[in-house]
Amino acid sequence: MQSLEPPDSHHLSAATGWLELGNAVEAGTELEKVAPQFQSHPDVLAVRYDLHAAAGRWEAAAEIAGTLTRLAPDQPGVWISLAYATRRKSGGGITRARAILIQAWQTFPEEKIIAYNLACYDCQSGDLNAARSWLKKACQLGDARQVKNMALQDPDLEALWAELRE
Repeated sequence: MQSLEPPDSHHLSAATGWLELGNAVEAGTELEKVAPQFQSHPDVLAVRYDLHAAAGRWEAAAEIAGTLTRLAPDQPGVWISLAYATRRKSGGGITRARAILIQAWQTFPEEKIIAYNLACYDCQSGDLNAARSWLKKACQLGDARQVKNMALQDPDLEALWAELRE
């Protein structure tokens, strides 16, 4: 896929900046300025996903993430985004989100965030042994101290906090 050129790349950059500043309205306005033929460009869709996610519009976010998995299936982040939105959308939930990440794990077995999120989903489902196993994998794939610190702040993993503090 070709990269965006000015002025479209500038609008996309501005949209990202507005999102980072917490101004979804201006971010949306900038995205609309991207030329129609580039509205379905993966970079534009990724920012649109972020816009919907920031607003809690999980159905729209999941739809966009699903499109991104077809356009850029080799990018682990799109699968993580799809699982994240699926968990939160109406009719979604942890079981469906977990299934997405299990599928992604087959392709990206070195991606610590997939392992980490699987730990979260298993912990929330009450399977603490599986959660421990996934968290251990995440620690092995990344900076163990960083993963542990992240886990100690993540309410999804609260059931493991006491043992993580040991």
